[in-house]
Amino acid sequence: MFRRRRPPAAPSLPPLAPAVVREASAGQLAAAFAGPPDEAARWIAAAARAGMVEAQILYGQILLEGRGVPADPAAAFAWFKTAATTGAVKAETMLGRCHELGWGTPIDLPKALAIYAAGAQRGYDWAQYNLASLLARDGQRAEAFRWFRASAEQGHAKSMTVLGRYLEEGWETPRDPAGAHALYARAAALGDFRAQFNMGTLAATPEAALDWFTQAAATGSPGFLGQMAEALSKRPEPALQALSRQIFEKLGA
Repeated sequence: MFRRRRPPAAPSLPPLAPAVVREASAGQLAAAFAGPPDEAARWIAAAARAGMVEAQILYGQILLEGRGVPADPAAAFAWFKTAATTGAVKAETMLGRCHELGWGTPIDLPKALAIYAAGAQRGYDWAQYNLASLLARDGQRAEAFRWFRASAEQGHAKSMTVLGRYLEEGWETPRDPAGAHALYARAAALGDFRAQFNMGTLAATPEAALDWFTQAAATGSPGFLGQMAEALSKRPEPALQALSRQIFEKLGA
């Protein structure tokens, strides 16, 4: 089946004591978030209640995804809002996502756009990417290109992939296939599955294509995987057709 790169083992969590929780480092919070879901939810919830902004953001994500606790978008929204009162741009951007997608609050695209614009001006790569995505959906492709480029210049993998598409297609910029390929390669190396798929499409040999497609299949979202399987089913190479069948099986199709 699909090969996954194993992340490095997370360091063990310290005892769950109030003093320890209040002094938790960013590494300990990351370790908790990557750990067993029940333990992660308990530990990060304690840190969030102790007033740690990064923990409040992480706990909001845990509540959104239902990792170790029942999913509760309204509670997630409340934690993002609490963290955002400190001016944390990451928390503000997550509030924007909630307004964009209706997570725990009604959909409000103008509010989401305003939040993203403020974060983008502050230089936050995810806010720049989200702003560019909304602008592109609204047909403002030139302005979207500007923000995708700003985010990509900071090393944001998804922005690199989208910017590569702009260069490949000649949207708002002269066509630059070599530049597009370079951006796809950088984003693929950072683990972006869409870039990995693009690298497979552009690969010079069937073996290289299979390697990139296999990497993309390991982490792709369900919607993307369905499209990928359909595309691979039309390829003449038996190995790629076999991968297509594996993906369909994974999706239960």
